Amino acid sequence: MKAITAKGVPFMKKEVIKEYQEYQGSGIKPADFDDFWEHALQELNDQSLDYELEKVDIPSNIADFYNLYFTGVKGARIRCQYIRPKQIEGKVPGMLMFHGYHSNSGDFSDKLAWVSEGFAVLAMDCRGQGGESEDTTSVKGATLKGFIIRGVEEGPESLYFRNVFLDTAQAARILMNMEEVDEEAISVQGASQGGALSLVCAALEPRIKKVVAQYPFLSDYRKMFELDINVSAYEELAYWFRFRDPLHEKEEAFFQNLEYIDLQHLAPRIKAEVKWAIGLEDLVCPPVTQFAVYNQISSPKELFVYPEYGHEYLPKLGDKIRGFLLNG
Repeated sequence: MKAITAKGVPFMKKEVIKEYQEYQGSGIKPADFDDFWEHALQELNDQSLDYELEKVDIPSNIADFYNLYFTGVKGARIRCQYIRPKQIEGKVPGMLMFHGYHSNSGDFSDKLAWVSEGFAVLAMDCRGQGGESEDTTSVKGATLKGFIIRGVEEGPESLYFRNVFLDTAQAARILMNMEEVDEEAISVQGASQGGALSLVCAALEPRIKKVVAQYPFLSDYRKMFELDINVSAYEELAYWFRFRDPLHEKEEAFFQNLEYIDLQHLAPRIKAEVKWAIGLEDLVCPPVTQFAVYNQISSPKELFVYPEYGHEYLPKLGDKIRGFLLNG
């Protein structure tokens, strides 16, 4: 494991890194957390790995493009983009991609750089967000403002992100099961929500070999609420209290349910090698919430620190991680 280094980082930022280097998160891991996810994975094991391919007519000299559909837990129809090289000899490495919060998988052509290197790429639309995947979550209580709180009033089994987390693992299994894909050479990458889901995918599907995560979301909810940054991606936490529990009578139950979808508790399950990029001025997914997860990963890992950057494009990162994803 490479240690977190402050070399070349301005003095005040070095202090930030030093402060967080041993931080283990504010979450309280439920006693039945591991049983909860083993039970969820058993439900996933009962899901078919069948899928439908629909050819998409996009001109290219190197790639074929498809919509791929599968049925996820709770009967949701999940749509992915699948892009593979036109010329395939033997088996090719596979790459999974996950998108940011509220968004979608973007353009098919965005993935051509990886397909040109010989990868088969599968990019999943999260259910009910900006893409085509169906959200079948049916819950009581607040559903208006965001997906973290969706189902929180009914308990962890009803949480929206429980289902999305399982979708990531099912997508990985489908990719690994394809005839043209080498199941021993699967990587995954994403930013923000996509970074979080990349880590989740590796935690739930231990055959994943490599992860690239940029400033991941969905971690350390108690700390995030304590920071009181209501312009961040976590604004729905305050929204829920404001409209559903203004006297905070259900505060402990609220956070206890969210512990089941907190990355800091899933991180120890990761076996893949991880490259992680963080902006120390990130107000959307503050660094402390990211260190809560990073510090729990025991597999090989490396942190790329951007002192003057926040939740935004990180220059040179693509060049830095290219060799990592291409080599073996």
